[in-house]
Amino acid sequence: MAKTVGPYSPWCRIGQTIATSGQIGLGDDGKMVEGGFGPELEQTLRNLGNVLADAGVTREQVIKVNVYLADLADWPALNGPYADFFGSSLPARTAFATSALPLAARVEIEAWAVVEETR
Repeated sequence: MAKTVGPYSPWCRIGQTIATSGQIGLGDDGKMVEGGFGPELEQTLRNLGNVLADAGVTREQVIKVNVYLADLADWPALNGPYADFFGSSLPARTAFATSALPLAARVEIEAWAVVEETR
């Protein structure tokens, strides 16, 4: 299971619904990646993909995403990598600015997914 920076789970499941905790641009060394918004966003999406995989769901099963930005000026830089990450299965999304994110992150992303029932 993915590491967290606090006392919480990287994801939880109730019934057919998976909720992820917010992901930020932490590298494998546990430190924020350097280089600005672009590299941080790429790492955040990579971390989100890892958490979804750990939870046993695919990007196509994500139905809702919340994006928190430290600066709304980064909005245009968000859309391209975000669209590449989700491909043709774009989930519903809310994005807004906040004055404080963990570890001075510039972006945090959480997701909700639905697991299809098997027969």
